[in-house]
Amino acid sequence: MPAAPGSESVLSVDEPPLVRTPPPGPSSRAWSARLSRVESPAFAARRDARAERTGDEQAPIVYAQASGANVLDVDGNRYVDLTAGFGALALGHGCPLVTRPVDRQARRLWHALGDVYPSDAKIGLMERLAQVYGDGARAVGSSDTDARVLLGQSGADAVTAALKTCALATGRPGVVAFDGGYHGLSYGPLSVTSFQPSFREPFAAQLSPHARFVPFPRGDADAAASLAALDTALSTGAVGAVIFEPIQGRAGVRIAPPGFWAEVAARARQHGALLVADEIWTGLGRAGALTLSAELGVAPDVLCLGKALGGGLPLSACVGRDGVMAAWAEHGEVVHTATFHGSPIACAGGSALLDALRSERLAARALDVGARWLAELRGALASAPELVEVRGRGLLIGVELSSGELGLSMVRRLLAEGYLVVPGGRRAEVLTLTPPLTISEARLSEFTATLGSLLASLRDHVE
Repeated sequence: MPAAPGSESVLSVDEPPLVRTPPPGPSSRAWSARLSRVESPAFAARRDARAERTGDEQAPIVYAQASGANVLDVDGNRYVDLTAGFGALALGHGCPLVTRPVDRQARRLWHALGDVYPSDAKIGLMERLAQVYGDGARAVGSSDTDARVLLGQSGADAVTAALKTCALATGRPGVVAFDGGYHGLSYGPLSVTSFQPSFREPFAAQLSPHARFVPFPRGDADAAASLAALDTALSTGAVGAVIFEPIQGRAGVRIAPPGFWAEVAARARQHGALLVADEIWTGLGRAGALTLSAELGVAPDVLCLGKALGGGLPLSACVGRDGVMAAWAEHGEVVHTATFHGSPIACAGGSALLDALRSERLAARALDVGARWLAELRGALASAPELVEVRGRGLLIGVELSSGELGLSMVRRLLAEGYLVVPGGRRAEVLTLTPPLTISEARLSEFTATLGSLLASLRDHVE
């Protein structure tokens, strides 16, 4: 809802959808034609492949402006954004709780000198991130609460820094990851990403040969097999890191059975391997906790944060316990940095995001609102044809359908109704819902009713 004049409200500006022109409209088509002439053809090829699979047009809409939970395209259509920039816009688009501190920082200092002469904004943020790690470690009873920080610009940067940290600290090149995991597409993260074989196969000869994948358990019945495979991989003595997502986001919001990650942590430590929690999507309130790993009883050796961290600006962090990060000082002049790592403006956005999460208790709100929405979705869709499962935690929710073709088709039908949703899962069979943590429950209920009607129409069509 709009804030009162002159006030700052943590609630998103969010109005219901208003579709004036069936999307994509003529202006989006014109902009898209310009895009096709200059963009890497990879993305057009993906759209063409999806169109062939589904028989539905996959041409994109083009954003023009946005506020809160609403996006306007260049044709004047208004959408309810249930993606929040792949989860990066935890406070919604253009939240004044972020834009005002960022504007102030932009007037003060745009750029410092990275790791040579840092900005005060960078130092302040890193102190706070070390505290986030320490709070999580204390919550699970760990005595190792001191932490050090490496900043980056993307989640893949954070994972790269984490993998380097583990190699330095253990002297072991091996990494164990979980089937279906997504950790980024630059070379280090891609080596431990198994989400889509097509992402890896063209570059396989250039990827690390020391990565091993073990099955991701979908329930108690196959948790034992997954842990046995982990034990086998660890028994070689060559594994320096085990990396996991507390909830596998891109794979379709896949959730391991209770207690599984604590067992993984125990086994990793038994074999002298370090545990890396990739909380790029699940962290910072998205799954109902500042760090979900701590909520699950796990104190990782290294924590990766990203997406929401910059308040909408590109920012990520690799945060490790002090004893592990000390390895960076033991190998001569070995550093991990880049020109724009620790950008003062992005760091101002990061501090503002942390302020809002704590002052407005947004993690708790996400947990409460998400639980109600999850129950609402399950109730409304219980008899829907082609529904497999609705699952999630906080405001990270997946609606699994019977096929990828149906998932892609439903994304387009929802777009026509004024809702922005992205597909997840290896076959695109999961509608992935990651709205702003500030969205009103009215918008979520309206979406539930719309999705229910669309799925019910499938039954009516068959009958």
